Amino acid sequence: MNEPSTENDFLSNHAEILLSSYYRLTGKKLIDDTDLNINIANALFYADFVVVSHGTESDPIFNYGNKSALNAFELSWSEFVALPSRKSAKPMDRDERQDLLARVTAFGFIDDYRGLRISSTGRTFWIENATVWNLIDNNGAFHGQAAMFKP
Repeated sequence: MNEPSTENDFLSNHAEILLSSYYRLTGKKLIDDTDLNINIANALFYADFVVVSHGTESDPIFNYGNKSALNAFELSWSEFVALPSRKSAKPMDRDERQDLLARVTAFGFIDDYRGLRISSTGRTFWIENATVWNLIDNNGAFHGQAAMFKP
């Protein structure tokens, strides 16, 4: 999958699943779409908050990270979308992360997550008040999970 750009309409299909799932589960919008001229997928990619998602693999791999996410994790797009999401946490923090994902699976979303993450250079940073949600399309198909937080 190529980095979101004008050539691929900023991965608008995936952005739509991110945005619509978030809205259905939380009742809130990730991006204010009242301006009809806004390209929502572009706005999501360049948002000032982190948005990431991973797929449904047995060891889920990130399949989306906006610019804020790439900066936070200090990775290029191609590096990020090859990374198993469990590796965004230190090994000792992975059990806690797995518990979080189980809670999200059971309840659809949570909006009170706090956890320690690690960038590609070894820099650690806290995620505070993160929302983590299930990615479900308009037909009810499960596509993985996503998270958003302010860096």
